[in-house]
Amino acid sequence: MRKLSFGRAINEALDQEMGRDDKVFVIGEDVAQMGGDFGVTQGLWKKYGEKRVKNTPLSEAAILGIANGAAMAGLRPVAEIMFADFITECYDQLVNNSAKVHFMFNGTVTCPLVVRTVNGAGFHAAYHHSQTPEAWFLNVPGLYMVAPSTPYEAKGLLIASIRNDNPVIFLEHKLLYDMEGEVSEEPYTVEIGKAKVKKEGKDATIITSQRMVYLALEVAEELSKEGIQLEVIDLRTLFPFDKDTIFDSIAKTGRVILINEAPKTGNYVNEISQTINEEMFEFLKAPIKRITGLDTPTAFAPKLENYYLPGKKDIIEEVKEIVEY
Repeated sequence: MRKLSFGRAINEALDQEMGRDDKVFVIGEDVAQMGGDFGVTQGLWKKYGEKRVKNTPLSEAAILGIANGAAMAGLRPVAEIMFADFITECYDQLVNNSAKVHFMFNGTVTCPLVVRTVNGAGFHAAYHHSQTPEAWFLNVPGLYMVAPSTPYEAKGLLIASIRNDNPVIFLEHKLLYDMEGEVSEEPYTVEIGKAKVKKEGKDATIITSQRMVYLALEVAEELSKEGIQLEVIDLRTLFPFDKDTIFDSIAKTGRVILINEAPKTGNYVNEISQTINEEMFEFLKAPIKRITGLDTPTAFAPKLENYYLPGKKDIIEEVKEIVEY
């Protein structure tokens, strides 16, 4: 199977869905001739024209306002918010319109909207371009959140999101864009709401997503040399998360570590942790551990940013503690 970068896989998903369904269109800042700030929409404007690849002013509220109306009218917009941090500018549109319209109109109106946005630290982009905003939306019924970690999943999950009749926030970690992996040329979907076991193990379960999946796999490989076998679960969909895959793993290992790079207070992994406590407590052999970013803004200085983020040393220490519990 041929290899594509994460960014090119997303571009191909957009291209194939726009070719399949003329109701799909792309809207956002510099998504047309420029091809997006990260180059993900390159070539689409030339192929599909300005009616289906539309530049907007620097107004996230306007982007989502237009996209909401278009979705409710029967189109399938893919709106790009350049950085997830700026989703606060259209927060009202997402939580009070996109998420609620199906319920408000008793199922007679749908909002098949995809909001592609770039998240994550490690890029040395400082306070307003490095956040991980999943927790901002967890208390809003009606929104899906998807967060792929590989090019294959990025293409399949984006196609599934575009075809979904619900509003989907599609998170793309900026440090994954250049990562390459095998991707089928034909269109395909990856099931929304289904996690994937990336490595099997018997001693403890690591649950994470996006870039942290690779950190977890590195730790699992390193600790396997010491006889500790870690199971690594990639959530892929953050909401709704896949309880079945998580619970099956916990029933086997009895130990859990949750990893996410956002600050610990209010982190979305807290919801998963409490769900495990409520429904799988009898299977636990040790307290659930959370490894997250610090409760500070993301610093600009590389050393401070690295200190803020979860690291291999943090994970190894926590794993050894619960395995010996």
